[in-house]
Parts: sequence; C-alpha cells; structure tokens
Amino acid sequence: MSVAIGLGTLFLLLAIGTPVGFAMAVSGSIGLYVVGGLPMLSGILQTAPLSSVSSYELITIPMFLLMAELVLLSGVADDLFRATAAWMGRVRGGLAMATALAGAGFGAICGTSTASAATLSSTSLPAMLRQGYEPKLAAGVVAISGTLAMLIPPSVALVIYGLLAEVNIGGLLIGGIIPGILVTITIMATVWFLVWQDPSRAPEAGPVPWSEKFRMLRVVAPMVILFGMVTGVIYTGVATPTEASALGALGAFGIACFYGKVNRHTLPKTLIRAAHGSCMIAMILLGAHIFGYFFTLTQVTQNLVAWVGALEVSRWVIMAVILFGYIILGMFMDQIAILVLTVPIVVPLIKSLGFDPLWFGIVKIVTAEIGMITPPIGLNCFVVARYSGRPVSEVFHGSLPHFIAHLIAIAILVAFPEIILWLPSKMMH
Repeated sequence: MSVAIGLGTLFLLLAIGTPVGFAMAVSGSIGLYVVGGLPMLSGILQTAPLSSVSSYELITIPMFLLMAELVLLSGVADDLFRATAAWMGRVRGGLAMATALAGAGFGAICGTSTASAATLSSTSLPAMLRQGYEPKLAAGVVAISGTLAMLIPPSVALVIYGLLAEVNIGGLLIGGIIPGILVTITIMATVWFLVWQDPSRAPEAGPVPWSEKFRMLRVVAPMVILFGMVTGVIYTGVATPTEASALGALGAFGIACFYGKVNRHTLPKTLIRAAHGSCMIAMILLGAHIFGYFFTLTQVTQNLVAWVGALEVSRWVIMAVILFGYIILGMFMDQIAILVLTVPIVVPLIKSLGFDPLWFGIVKIVTAEIGMITPPIGLNCFVVARYSGRPVSEVFHGSLPHFIAHLIAIAILVAFPEIILWLPSKMMH
C-alpha cells in the first residue's frame, strides 16, 4: 500500500509538471511518513541533504558544466564545424557528415547534449540549408549529432550514472570513447545511405583548396588539448575524474580568454548558468536519495530482483525488455530524470543477472540518445526546432532513420561487450 501511495504521488507530481527533484523528494517523504511515521521521516531529512552532496565525485558535475559553458562562450564549436565541413565538403552529403563529426568533437569538450544541439542548430543547419540540403535530412542529423555529448567524455549523464550505480566514473568516461566513435560512424553511414537512396537530398559542394583545409585544422588544436586535459589524464591515471574536470574547466577558461571572449559582462553570466545547472542536478540527486530510502525500506528493489530471478527466461530477454522500457520512457521523460528514477532499481537487477554495470551504463546512455529524438518529448528535436525556426514535426521526421540505425548500434554493443569494456580494462590506475 505504501509503495502505491509513494509511486502514485510521484507520477501525479510529474504529470502536473513538478521538477523531477522536488517530485521525488515530496513523494519519497510522503512514502517514508506512511512507512515509519514522523520520527523516521525527520531522521532521514536531517541526514539526506548532506549525504547527497558530500560526495567528492559530485564536484565533477559543476566543473564539467562550467567547462561546457566556457566552451560555448569561446565559440570554438563554430570553428570546429567549419573545419570539418572544409574536409568533408566534396563528398555528397559531406556537410551532414561534418555535422556528425562536429557533434562528436563538441561532445568531447562539452558534457551536455542540449547545448551541443543548440550550437549545431545555429551553425551547421543554416549552412546545410544554404547549400540546398533537404530540410528534413539536415534537421534530423543535427538533432541526433547533439546527443553524442551524452556519450563521449566528459559526459554529465555518465557521471550521474556512476554516482547512482556506484560504478567507477573514470572507467565509465573512458568506456564511452569507442561506442562514441561507433555511434558517430553510424550517423555518418545513415546520411550516406539516405543520400545514396536519393541524391537530390544533398547537392554536391564546390572544392576547398588544400591550403584552406590545413589552415582550418588550427581550430582543432584547442579541442585536442582540452580533450587531453580531461580524458587523457583520466586514462593514464595522472588524475582522478574530479581532478580532470577541474583541469578541463581551467583549460576551457584559457581557450575563452585566448579568443578574447571573457570580460566582466560575459563571465558572470557563464558562471551563473553553470551554477543553475549544478543546483538543478544537486536537487535531483537529493530527491533521488530520499526516494531511494523509501524504496529500500519497502524492499521494492529486492522483491523485483527475486521475482525476475525466478523467471524461466534467458537473461538476454530480460535485458531486451529493460532497454525497450528505456526507449518508451525516453518518449515521455527527461533523460536525467529517467536515470535517477530507474538506476537504483535496475542496476541491482543487472548485477543479479551477471551483467557488468559499467557495460550496462554505456548501453543505457546510447539507448537514452534515442529518447532525445523520439516524440512526443524528444528534447533535442525541440531544441533544434526552436533554434532553427523549422517545424518540430520536420525534425522528428528527419530523425526517424537515425532512430532505426541507433537500434542496430545498440544491438552491436549488446552482442559485443568488449567494444565498451576493452579500453577501461587498459586504464592505468
């Protein structure tokens, strides 16, 4: 009965538009009051806020968010697209493929997918439309390329998963590199297939002189340095993910200063935006903490694990059902909300079935990327529509081939776990 009250309150609050952190905190508190009365509730409320934000690894999130904001301020993303476009321009569909590469490159220096989608919408989408690309194809590739920031380190989503699932954050961030490359290639292959099917979707571009191509490569240097300052030091064991995130924020500040974008007007706004994002995530984690206590005391997770363990079906069938459930949830909910709601329940189940939680974290994030482009919520599609002025239905329509291609990429990652686990296994500790 108490479980029904807690869950019912949660879904009611989410349905009326309550921010997920507050919805989980309120519904968890009501559930705890039903289970153990006021003494239990007050005891947990006295300790939960501090225990939620006292984790040393949590510093990683504000540092990565600050890094992303400083990278946006520097304008390096615009240069990155122009450089990839210069090298890919002669290929039919080259600008769309350059968008995928720019999305991957921007993802390597920015941990949030909506920021990536917004940046690509204002740079690559107008360039593709000017060249005569089919609007549907152009909008779709921008929406899906923005999701790469969720997977390629530094990824805020992977850090949150690591904190919730108690999985090594450094291993998770390094584990996202090869799948990130695979998904980027999948996006480019989908563009190639669509253009091969109907060449009128993407007209051929004029040649770019070699001197111009090599000149454009200079803008890639800051990105490579920043990627090295974050992912490189984690992989070699020189720094922990927390220390690496601080290095990344410092490097991004240096790049923004180098481009002359830091002044007394821009810097406070950048710091405030990063603080807003950090406070939002801290509140979500606090709400998840309170709701997690409620779930633990009512033994929902333990009972679910026992029930699934008694099912006479293959563990792969259960995995397929879990991933399908994530795709459905992604159609209606924000990805961070899905993480905090499901990870405390699903990860013990994954472990009981003998799956590696690090491997599952990466597969779950790739599955979450699909949720970013599926109606009716599909956050990235709305971001692209808003920044480009294109109809949102057109963006959803253009994303459909990438939805199908992503399902194939997920099947490959599930069938061959070594793709994810090989690089973390070679890390220096």
